[in-house]
Amino acid sequence: MGDLIKVLHEGLPVEAVLTDPDVTRAYANDMASFCASGTPAVVVLPRTVEQVRHVMRTATALRVPVVPQGARTGLSGAANASDGCIVLSLVKMDRIIEINPVDRVAVVEPGVVNAVLSRAVAEQGLYYPPDPSSWEQCTIGGNIGTASGGLCCVKYGVTAEYVLGLDVVLADGRLMSTGRRTAKGVAGYDLTRLFVGSEGSLGIVVRAVLALKPAPPEQRVLAAEFPSVAAACAAVCEIMARGHAPSLLELMDRTSVRAVNAMTHMGLPDTTEALLLAAFDTPDPAPDLAAVAELCTAAGATEVVPADSAAESDLLLQARRMTLTALETLRPATMIDDVCVPRSRLADMLDGTAAIAEKYALTIGVCAHAGDGNTHPVVCFDPADPDEARRARESFDEIMALGLELGGTITGEHGVGVLKKEWLARELGPVGLEMQRGIKAVFDPLGLLNPGKVLDLCPPGG
Repeated sequence: MGDLIKVLHEGLPVEAVLTDPDVTRAYANDMASFCASGTPAVVVLPRTVEQVRHVMRTATALRVPVVPQGARTGLSGAANASDGCIVLSLVKMDRIIEINPVDRVAVVEPGVVNAVLSRAVAEQGLYYPPDPSSWEQCTIGGNIGTASGGLCCVKYGVTAEYVLGLDVVLADGRLMSTGRRTAKGVAGYDLTRLFVGSEGSLGIVVRAVLALKPAPPEQRVLAAEFPSVAAACAAVCEIMARGHAPSLLELMDRTSVRAVNAMTHMGLPDTTEALLLAAFDTPDPAPDLAAVAELCTAAGATEVVPADSAAESDLLLQARRMTLTALETLRPATMIDDVCVPRSRLADMLDGTAAIAEKYALTIGVCAHAGDGNTHPVVCFDPADPDEARRARESFDEIMALGLELGGTITGEHGVGVLKKEWLARELGPVGLEMQRGIKAVFDPLGLLNPGKVLDLCPPGG
C-alpha cells in the first residue's frame, strides 16, 4: 500500500490521490443491486492523459488491479471496486475539446456529462442522439463503456453508432488511437467498436471522437392507452411493419404508470394496462401521428391522445424518464433487468414477465424501448427479507432465461458487469467465449483491468 501511494504521487498532484477510507468508500459501487463490491486501496482522479498513463504503468509494475469509473450510474456492477484496487475515476477529465459543424464531430474527454455535450452541440444546430435516462448525470466515457442506449434508439441507434475514434490507454500504459474522424473509413480491424461496450476491461478511454447529426425539429408525442400489453405490442409491430420511423416508441405497463403518478401527480391514466408513447421529429409530424393513431386504434387502444404542444410532449417524455425512479419508491430496493428481444416477440416477453411476477409474488414493473424490443423489467423487493430477496434474484434469472428463449440478449444497453457475467457464457456459446477470452488476453494479459467483470478471465497477476 505504501509503495503504491508513493509511486502514484510521483506522477499525480496530491489532490488527485484519495486515501481516506471514509472518502474512498463512496467510490465502491455503482447503482446495481446484488453486486458485490470490495474496498479500494486508493481512488485516483486524473485530469490529463499522461496522468492516466502513469496510473496504468504503476498498476502494471506493482500488479495492482484497476477499476475505471465514470459517474457510477451503471446498473450492472461494472464500476464496482475490488479489494485493494486502484479506482480510476475519470470525472475530472471533462473537457469538450472541439465541436466541428463541418465535419459534424465532437471531440471530448471521458468525464463529459451526456446532457452537457448534448446542450453544447445543440447551440451550434447539431444533435448528439444517445440519451440514456440518466443523461443528466452519466458521462460519455461510461456511455462508451456500456454501449448505452436511450429513448431515441428506435430511430437513431445506440452509442456504438456515434463513436468514430478513441484514444485509449492500454493496461501497460501505452497510448493507442483507433478509428477516424472522417465520414468513412475501413482501414484495418474495427478496434474502436471493440472498446465500445467493453466496460473498461480492455483499456481506458481518454478521448473520443463522436459523430453528430443536424438538429431535428422538435418532436411531437402521441399517447395511446391499451387494455393489455399484448395489444400495445401488436400496435408496435404494426407501426414498424408499415415503415414508420418514429423518433421514440416507448411502453409503460400499469405498474409503471401508477408508480409515476403516485410520485409526480402527473395525471397519467391509472386505468390503463399499457401506455404507449410514440413521437416523430419530422418537419411535419402530423401525418405520421395520425397514421400511428389509426394503427393504435385498430390494435385495440381505448384512447389515443396527441400532445397539443412541445411542453405537453416534454411532460410525457419526463414521465417515461421518471419510471425507474418511481418504481424505486415501491419497495426498499430494485433489480433492473435489461433484456432485448426481437420486436415480434415483445408481447411474449412482457406476458412472460407478468407470469414470473405472479409466480414469485413480487411487484415487477416494466418499461420498454418498445421500438427496438429493449425491455426493462424492474423487480421491486425488500433486501432485509431473505425470502423476498431470494425470490427477487430467482425471478431476475428467469426473466433473462425467458429473453434468451425468445431469441433475445441478456443486455441491450446496461452491460454485463458483475450482475450478468454468469449468463454471458450461455449467450455466447463455447466458441464465442473462447474468442472473447483470447481478445481479453491480448489487451490485458495480466488481468488488471476491471477484474471480476464481464468475462472474469484472469486474476490479477496471472
